[in-house]
Amino acid sequence: MKKKRIYLADDEKPIRDLIQLFLAAEGFEVQTFPDGDQLYAAFDKNPSDMVILDIMMPGTDGLVLCREIRNRSNALIVIVSARDSETDRIAGITLGSDDYLTKPFSPIELVTRVKALFRRMELDLGSYKGVIYLFGNIKADVNKRDFSVNGKTLDITPTEFALMVYLLEKKEQAVSREELLKHVWKFDFDADTRATDDVIKRLRKKLAAAEATVKIQSVWGFGFRLELGDTHEEYKK
Repeated sequence: MKKKRIYLADDEKPIRDLIQLFLAAEGFEVQTFPDGDQLYAAFDKNPSDMVILDIMMPGTDGLVLCREIRNRSNALIVIVSARDSETDRIAGITLGSDDYLTKPFSPIELVTRVKALFRRMELDLGSYKGVIYLFGNIKADVNKRDFSVNGKTLDITPTEFALMVYLLEKKEQAVSREELLKHVWKFDFDADTRATDDVIKRLRKKLAAAEATVKIQSVWGFGFRLELGDTHEEYKK
């Protein structure tokens, strides 16, 4: 099996070297860069399967780079940052990242999340092979990995697609955050992550903009439920 290629940009060499060591030990092909501009140049010539970006770097910062990569690719994106503000986290997820870790973090935690993201990407969509979901005016074709609203393809990331497929399978049922982390992200531990909420926010905005006739309803203190209904105006903002 071909090794998954990961590009990592961080201006702190000790962090780059440590992360590279741990990821390489798990069988990943890792290339590191001291800034975002060098990573983007490499990605332009030879795209990777995943990029790991620090926010605060010389030259192009991680958030701008996240947006540029997401505009042209569905590669997995993980943001790491010493800044633990809600604004940065929301910005990262809104711009298309698949996860967000706050420094300092354990290299083992990062490796666990990276492996979980790849497991989810490869999907255990295998168990949904050949399935086409129809609900309201949305359609998810698992074989083609195509998601459409009213017959028009909607640009969503692999993480967003996997989440929608799971919610479609469980449509009109309440699904807990823990269940989503286990079945979509493949986390097999109690992860301290806002990934579910962040990706749900991004999906709500996209569904609203496309005038979907389904909505992802919050179930207070528990999780979410996919149901028929007009999307809320506030999600279009």
